[in-house]
Amino acid sequence: MDVINVTADADTFTCNAYLALDGRPTLVDAGAWPGIVDRIREETDELDAVVLTHQHGDHVAELDAVIDAFDPDVYAYGDHPNRTTAVDDGDEVTVGDETFEVVYSPGHADDHVALVSGSTIFCGDVVVHDDGAFDYGSFGRTDRPGRSREELIESIERILSRMPDSVEHMYAGHGGEFHGEVTDVIETALSRAKQREPKYPGE
Repeated sequence: MDVINVTADADTFTCNAYLALDGRPTLVDAGAWPGIVDRIREETDELDAVVLTHQHGDHVAELDAVIDAFDPDVYAYGDHPNRTTAVDDGDEVTVGDETFEVVYSPGHADDHVALVSGSTIFCGDVVVHDDGAFDYGSFGRTDRPGRSREELIESIERILSRMPDSVEHMYAGHGGEFHGEVTDVIETALSRAKQREPKYPGE
């Protein structure tokens, strides 16, 4: 599956927004970069769906602009005025040319989901390959109101229990994408989260 980070060149704070072109053109998260519509149009004239991992501002700020430009179906776990299809834990969604299982994964956000196929995971912010705190296995912030380290730990464990060993492509909401032994990266993140120490100094 051809996956493009369409916010890679953003000049403002945003999540990584991923465009899958093979099969059903699908955007995973809409980001917060005002240039995203033009960037998508460089790759495709059609966008069939947007799937939200969660609804923090850096993931949805440009959703209205994307909808106005392409009129896609919008899949989300949590309520949203533009949601056309609600997803729940265990549901299946098509991203590009692959079928993904929805894995409910709160802790960083109450409405967070990860998407897992036989080869790929879109993990939003629940777990990432690298960020300002750790390389090769980090996890979403849980130090703000409405977030929970304990729930996040349970979510990472749930992802590991349902993710095939064959997954070798990891697309997270922040940091770089990773191709290789994804299970090891996520197990490393889980180990760090279980230490229950502040992720960043001063938390």
